[in-house]
Amino acid sequence: MSAQEAKAASAWFDEASHAPIIAEKARRAESFLAAMADGRIEESEIKAQEDRLVHLMREIEPQLAPRLHAQITELLCELTVYDFMQAMYSVEQARPKSVFRG
Repeated sequence: MSAQEAKAASAWFDEASHAPIIAEKARRAESFLAAMADGRIEESEIKAQEDRLVHLMREIEPQLAPRLHAQITELLCELTVYDFMQAMYSVEQARPKSVFRG
């Protein structure tokens, strides 16, 4: 794989639209597909995901220079806010628009 192909495979946003594509990649991740196979997320699956996340954080964090660490921390926080907002917006859009009056 060339350097350009590797960069494209690990890109964080779509070059044309500038939209984040991390969530799209996450939806194709083995861990997510396995957890969603039965259509439900179990507490044990959340714990397993947390364990994977903490493992990666412990592996990567010590390698970061202080300035880069601060930037990536801000990036992760903004990504989490974006994901929360997207989820809440999706729930709001899925709500019935009218009130049932029996």
